[in-house]
Amino acid sequence: MLKKGALSGIRVVDLSRLLPGPYCSMILADHGAEVIVVEDPRYKASGHYLSILNRNKRHISLDLKSAQGKEIFLRLVEKADVVLEGFRPGVAQRLGVDYASIQQINPKIIYCSITGYGQTGPYRDRAGHDVNYLSLSGLLDQMGQADKPPSIPGVQIADIAGGGMNGAIGILLALLERQGTQKGQYIDISMTDGMVSFLPVSLFLHQLTGQFPKRSDAMLSHRYACYNTYETADHRYYSVGAVETRFWEKLCNHLDVSEYIFLQYDETRRQEIIEEVRKIFKTKSLAEWELELAELDACCEPVLSLEEVMVSPRFKQREMIIETQGEKGEMIKMPGVPVKLSRTPGAIRTPPVAFGESTFFVLRDLGYSEEEINTFSEKNVI
Repeated sequence: MLKKGALSGIRVVDLSRLLPGPYCSMILADHGAEVIVVEDPRYKASGHYLSILNRNKRHISLDLKSAQGKEIFLRLVEKADVVLEGFRPGVAQRLGVDYASIQQINPKIIYCSITGYGQTGPYRDRAGHDVNYLSLSGLLDQMGQADKPPSIPGVQIADIAGGGMNGAIGILLALLERQGTQKGQYIDISMTDGMVSFLPVSLFLHQLTGQFPKRSDAMLSHRYACYNTYETADHRYYSVGAVETRFWEKLCNHLDVSEYIFLQYDETRRQEIIEEVRKIFKTKSLAEWELELAELDACCEPVLSLEEVMVSPRFKQREMIIETQGEKGEMIKMPGVPVKLSRTPGAIRTPPVAFGESTFFVLRDLGYSEEEINTFSEKNVI
């Protein structure tokens, strides 16, 4: 029997695609929610099906543009708690599966829309991707070297944090509120809004200095030696985050540059200090520095490759890199559940599901006969 999670008994119908919405529903599924993913059968050939996000879920293929497909969907959401979608504004309404339509048959529904720019404002109808949301929010301008073009990060920050995580937070807040009012509500998540919410420290530094932080030249971005990255002898990199003086003092004493302890934020000597620390770090390999600094407790850590993270004992112990069965039966590695609850922990209960794998079983649970389901398949409804 599958263990219950904190969200056991909650049914989520997920219409979203790609990364933001599926990441959101994965969080909910990891903690026990019953998540049923609904995608157009034609989408299977796109090559954009991220099966790793569909662990702990069921997946059905359904043509919402057909009358029978819409009928099946409406039956599915009659007893649902949450509907999640990631269409451009107006698309769900044209399909007849928008919040107003669903609310008529299920007044307690919590309906979450995740889009690039939100349901209102001059950009609501624009297409966009992660790099665009980072650009408009000012974050991309803070990434990369000072004398180089902005660097696009190798992970989708806006999709995951601005869309997926904020979507999950919004849904959980609405579920909590519904316990008292017995009413559902609509959630408007903009990934660009989510990125603007990442700016409190940048704005604090502006208030403190009167200057907006510049790329690779801010207190927490390479301006000072105490918060920087350094190349090692084997052309790897080590990170230093010794913001507090007590950590910086430990590092300076260890590197035999104690004269720099009280010059930590000295503007006239900062480049000199950076260059000296660079020279020191280049004298040893990353492995040597890792061994040497392991017990120093001065906020210094190696910059690991993804390959190293996959075999890291620290993440294995934390159950953050786990091995499970893939949709084709092969063993695959994937991230674990980051939110650790003591009584109702999240878990990987079922492996990633293949596209449309659950269609027959979900429709059967809705009361459709095998003959009806076969007819839907023949008509390309499913």
